[in-house]
Amino acid sequence: MDIGSKLHQLLRKSQKYTGTDNVYLARGGFWLALGQIVATAIAFLSAVAFANLLDPTTYGNYKYILSLLGILGIFSLDGIGSAVTQAVARGLEGSFYTGFKIKLKWGLLGSLAAIGGAIYYLIRGNNLMPIPLLISAFFIPLMYASQIYGAFLNGRKLFNVQVNYGIVNQIVSAGAIITALFFTKNVFWLIAVYFVSHTILNYSFYLFTKIKFRPNKEEDVKTIGYAKHLSLMSVINYVATFLDKILLFNFIGPAQLAIYSFALLIPEQIKGLTDNLNTLAYPKLAQRPREEIKANMMKRFWKLALLAAVIVSLYIAIVPFFFKIFFPQYLSSVKYSQVYMLTLVSFPSLIMATAFGAKMMKKELYLLRIVPLTRIVLFSILIPLFGIWGAVAAEIGGEIVSLSLILFLFRKF
Repeated sequence: MDIGSKLHQLLRKSQKYTGTDNVYLARGGFWLALGQIVATAIAFLSAVAFANLLDPTTYGNYKYILSLLGILGIFSLDGIGSAVTQAVARGLEGSFYTGFKIKLKWGLLGSLAAIGGAIYYLIRGNNLMPIPLLISAFFIPLMYASQIYGAFLNGRKLFNVQVNYGIVNQIVSAGAIITALFFTKNVFWLIAVYFVSHTILNYSFYLFTKIKFRPNKEEDVKTIGYAKHLSLMSVINYVATFLDKILLFNFIGPAQLAIYSFALLIPEQIKGLTDNLNTLAYPKLAQRPREEIKANMMKRFWKLALLAAVIVSLYIAIVPFFFKIFFPQYLSSVKYSQVYMLTLVSFPSLIMATAFGAKMMKKELYLLRIVPLTRIVLFSILIPLFGIWGAVAAEIGGEIVSLSLILFLFRKF
């Protein structure tokens, strides 16, 4: 018996202790973990480049512009991705084509909004925003619509292909930005490189997926309707994701925003690693009956809670040394980063929220919009009063609300 067969048997036997399909987890988890490790390494190298090649004020301006432009993603109907994954997991792949067309059409509204914003800022005499908004207007529809390939690959459980595409995407786009930093410190050129590289790469992988895997034309008529519900829900998410950066920029300036951005850098990458579990779980949960899901969920919750506690403790102990070595310019970010890591408190419950999505539980998903709404309210109150500490406190408060609400809703699953 070869090593592969022995490992397969060992994983099968261990399932009675973990309550999880360990073979599936090992196969898919390996590729997703590899992808996240590469993403973390690329994010780290990019951060080193930004820390050494841009002053904090310029970097803060760059993050502020990307945050404002990120809100335009509302028009891309982000929920279509999850709906496509759910449909493809059931063998109904026609939504891959329909989803692309709808995202492209709605993305044009994002372009119009960007042009309108450029005109508004120009009239107000703002010299920072008009050019980036006009750049984004040209690329937004195709850049966001092309991302549908990831949802299809996830639904097919082609995690190896998804990760390979993602690695190439990140290496090339980050390489383009880092190369640009050696030639220019002009924020407008950096924004242009960001949009050009991401749009070309996304569309290329969309075409590769369409040609190589030839999705079937079968479609669930409920998919697009469900996608629109998810997209409506995501509007508040988009605002909550970028509002902290926008408020920090306007209340305490770009240099302080740069400090905050570096505080979030490593915790957000760690969260990306934990998100892989939900990515793996989604297509599996879409195929399983509710009764089976509910019977095993709490055991998984407590195991994930223990894992989260270990990760948080190790991070708080190690991160000061990490910053001293790699980001000495941003040592003031360390204390914020240590406290921000407590946002991992909601991680054990997120697989329950994933189950709500996999089972198309619209009521529960709508109720979960309370979480980003809470963050928006807390950002609006605490950031003007306490600056960076206010933003960190708002994030932790939002995660506590998330944990409590998901546990409450799951009781009626």
